[in-house]
Amino acid sequence: MDRKNEAVAMDLLLEDFDPTAVVAEPLPTVVTSNVNCDLIGKFAEDLKGSLEKPMVLGRNVHTTCLAVTEPEANDEFTGDKDAYMASVLARYRKTLVERTKHHLGYPYNLDFDYGALTQLQHFSINNLGDPFIESNYGVHSRQFEVGVLDWFARLWEIEKSDYWGYITNCGTEGNLHGVLVGREVFPDGILYASRESHYSIFKAARMYRMECVKVDCLISGEIDCKDFRAKLVLNKDKPAIINVNIGTTVKGAVDDLDLVIQTLEECGFKQDRFYIHCDGALFGLMMPFVKRAPKVTFKKPIGSVSVSGHKFVGCPMPCGVQITRLEHINALSRNVEYLASRDATIMGSRNGHAPIFLWYTLNKKGYKGFQKEVQKCLRNAHYLKDRLRDAGISAMLNELSSTVVFERPKDEEFVRRWQLACQGNIAHVVVMPSVNIDKLDDFLNELVEKRSTWYKDEKVQPPCIAADVGTENCACGQHK
Repeated sequence: MDRKNEAVAMDLLLEDFDPTAVVAEPLPTVVTSNVNCDLIGKFAEDLKGSLEKPMVLGRNVHTTCLAVTEPEANDEFTGDKDAYMASVLARYRKTLVERTKHHLGYPYNLDFDYGALTQLQHFSINNLGDPFIESNYGVHSRQFEVGVLDWFARLWEIEKSDYWGYITNCGTEGNLHGVLVGREVFPDGILYASRESHYSIFKAARMYRMECVKVDCLISGEIDCKDFRAKLVLNKDKPAIINVNIGTTVKGAVDDLDLVIQTLEECGFKQDRFYIHCDGALFGLMMPFVKRAPKVTFKKPIGSVSVSGHKFVGCPMPCGVQITRLEHINALSRNVEYLASRDATIMGSRNGHAPIFLWYTLNKKGYKGFQKEVQKCLRNAHYLKDRLRDAGISAMLNELSSTVVFERPKDEEFVRRWQLACQGNIAHVVVMPSVNIDKLDDFLNELVEKRSTWYKDEKVQPPCIAADVGTENCACGQHK
């Protein structure tokens, strides 16, 4: 990294950098059974020609599924079934270790240790119903759940008496709930979301039969407020429900919340005619620790915020946090006598283990711990971006992001090996706390070596991705 870029990266960080890294256990790759995968190849061929760029689907899981079989009559004496299952699980663990070593494209923090919580795996912990109302089911973890919710309420600056929330099963559920609350507050409202919003936002619109207006984006992936303004003016007679991205899925772009609010007000939408849901799946927890980052706070006229618990926090099961204003939840909730509680969540039964895992991590790391991890991620993201550019590879990194966007690798096997997320001609690496410099170097060295074979023939050139990342970030032959 040159001095100029290092200075830019360090200026974004708050004080102190935690240089610790986790070294993965070296174990061999597990060999799966040989099964013909012609079905997937045929499907891809059928797509070819009908689409400009065929979508590359993953492998058919049925080709490697582990069948469920009946135990033999004398199995309780021989123990053969237990031995078989133990061997399957041992091989599966080796597979997980191997795949974790090459995990770069998806925003999951794999650096965690919850050994202290194994003692709780023998209990069926279910937080069904409203987390603030204890139901007749006594094996719950509401006391942990509310503690976690209070922590996030402080982070987003809303008083205990003014908020309502719950631990969701994933980030998508948080978005489904946020949009649903907005729809219940404004039944005739129109949902506005940028084209780079997470697919769950558009899923919500379909599920709730809402009118949805897609707003154009800037080259960074941030919502284009000029286009937002133009589309608001066309629908001034209906309330607005807006999804604001605190880090888009592909480019890690952060929508300007203040500009969105300003645009609404300038178009004549008072606070009683709009509802804002902030999708902070990954960056919602990182942003408070980044200098110059726009502040996400309930002191602004927002309706809800959601984050994923299994992403930056690091949790072994998918989960999330959804916080909204207490005044809004009354439009959604219903009393359920069977539970002796209130129904205000998307799901009925909810994982009672997840709040305990989140509570454990928040207590161990605290605000300062997360601050150090954000520093590490931003610094390593700048390192990756600079190394890619030095190697002549098109790359972009948004200022407030740890998502590095670059040209899509030509070989789909390479994409699968490193578990890269791709869209069109671009791919990305999401630099998480579990991604250290050694892993990035291994990836970079392999990518550079592969590219030397992919593009050894001058007739085959790397793709131009200027339309995705801007000409200043494109290193194709035309824009070098």
